[in-house]
Amino acid sequence: MDSHPQAQTQTPRVARKIERKEVRQVTVRFAGDSGDGIQVTGGQFTNVTAIAGNDLATFPDFPAEIRAPAGSLPGVSGFQIQFSSYDIHTPGDAAEVLVIFNPAALKTNLNRLSPNGTLIVNADEFTDKNLERAEYKTNPLDDGSLAGYRVVKIPMTSLTVKAIEDLNSISHKDRERCRNFFALGIVCWLYNRPLEPIERWIRSKFSKSPEFVEANSRVLRTGFNFADTMELFQVAYEVPPARLAPGKYKNITGTTGLAYGLLTASQKSGLQLVYCSYPITPASDLLHELSGYKHFGVVTMQAEDEIAAVNAAIGASFAGSLGITGTSGPGLALKSEAVNLAVMTELPLLVIDVQRAGPSTGLPTKTEQADLLFAMYGRPSESPVPILATASASDCFDVVIEAARIAVKYMTPVIVLTDLYTVFGAEPWRVRQSKDIPPFEMGPRKWIENGRGHRNGPFHPYDRDEKTLARPWVVPGTAGFEHRIGGLEKGHIHGNISYDPANHDMMVRLRAEKVARIAQDIPAPEIFGSADARLLIVGWGSTFGPIRTAVEQSIEEGLSVAQVHLRHLNPLPSALEEILRRAPRVLVAENNLGQLRRLLRADYLVDAAGYNRITGQPFTVQELKQEIRKHLKAN
Repeated sequence: MDSHPQAQTQTPRVARKIERKEVRQVTVRFAGDSGDGIQVTGGQFTNVTAIAGNDLATFPDFPAEIRAPAGSLPGVSGFQIQFSSYDIHTPGDAAEVLVIFNPAALKTNLNRLSPNGTLIVNADEFTDKNLERAEYKTNPLDDGSLAGYRVVKIPMTSLTVKAIEDLNSISHKDRERCRNFFALGIVCWLYNRPLEPIERWIRSKFSKSPEFVEANSRVLRTGFNFADTMELFQVAYEVPPARLAPGKYKNITGTTGLAYGLLTASQKSGLQLVYCSYPITPASDLLHELSGYKHFGVVTMQAEDEIAAVNAAIGASFAGSLGITGTSGPGLALKSEAVNLAVMTELPLLVIDVQRAGPSTGLPTKTEQADLLFAMYGRPSESPVPILATASASDCFDVVIEAARIAVKYMTPVIVLTDLYTVFGAEPWRVRQSKDIPPFEMGPRKWIENGRGHRNGPFHPYDRDEKTLARPWVVPGTAGFEHRIGGLEKGHIHGNISYDPANHDMMVRLRAEKVARIAQDIPAPEIFGSADARLLIVGWGSTFGPIRTAVEQSIEEGLSVAQVHLRHLNPLPSALEEILRRAPRVLVAENNLGQLRRLLRADYLVDAAGYNRITGQPFTVQELKQEIRKHLKAN
């Protein structure tokens, strides 16, 4: 959904006079059964919030089961959005408004509601059977346990069915399933959101089923009008548009950011994008997204398994395309030996790892950032690979372009670490102009395309650029540049198979030095806050938003703290060592048991402390602020 922060929005006409209170920031959470359409509800509210010009951040939180038992605690799906009139970086710690569709959603999400927050309840679903499934001994709507909140009980299911009872072509069950749009209409009224964009989406989504277009649109309007006329809320709220940098904005998820970045890298490099993957949560959406861009020459391939996918991508690179594969943790393990083949053949390859929680199948729909050490060392022998990490949905765009730039310039596989929290989260992204994106350096491939051949005589596939140590990249079949490559050790320069001990030692060191030299080609990390701060928090990946917000608020409270967030994890930026040694105290906050901290301590011998939690949930701002205070007090 296109948007602009200063755009004028169409808003529904309110029938009665109500007090409109202006607030700067709000967090809303929707929760219900996995069949209640929670993600659709949250996604559509996100789109109209973007149109209203607010800054926003979202957090979809859903179960792994495609359809857990209805009303059960494991089957609860949630969606949280924070929106504001200023720049924000997280979906919020706790919600001011919690919309719940059944008792199980209440039990699992009540701890996400702020004290005195508003709880909007579908009262129809608090039946004895559903209360038992949620393991309630008494009805929380009646037993006084919700006294600390403002509870708004609405019979959403029965009102929904009543609103469309004349649509005889729709079954009773399908009528009930429209109740998420009733709730969406209520929340749209509460925050003065336009209904027209949602109705357009409904018409597009259900274009082959006019009866569902009518049903969902009518229920949406009914929910809005119900909130307007029943006087359940004495105050509605206005959140002014955010003052963001001028430009055209688009509401994107991290997956969309990855896709746009890869498309841009393809256009900038002149290389055809070939994406090969095997379905795995949460990486599969990238295959779905890229498959829609065939008109840009994108080739997508769903392989029979992870190993086939990565080898197909390597084959595409060998043939002169930009070979890319995507996966999640277990898939990265299966791809490891093929990544080694790309290391040995020295072909460009992008491996996008959407991290999820736990070993094996673990918690496949929960977030974590615990694949760093595997990306660093999870391959036999000496196998250095550059690693980059994405910090947010919009950052995904820039990171994959940077990863592709490194891959083709240095002729190496590159691993991009992102995670579930990032790829499913959404935020406004300022659309970039092509002229603002630096051109690609194609490395030694230019030797061939310019018809120069080899600088010093006959072509050799493992001769190297003096600055980057990258070898030439030649499309197979190019006359005069016939050569062969493979997984066996290569002789220096000529590239023939070699078992010479001294040659192997030299080639191992050359491959390591090639990756190490990338450190000269990346910027120094930005220090947010004072360079003389008493406490420096170092992070990577999706912890950016909570850390940045915690540091911003702590600085406003007068605390001496700063932040460094790393995009390049291997090699680390050259300037990082000095930054770490200058800081009186270093705290590394990461959603694992201390993987980056271990690397920093090993490389720089700095006494870095760690803040680590691995619950499958992103950090909150408040817990990080408490940690900041604790470490500053310890000094």
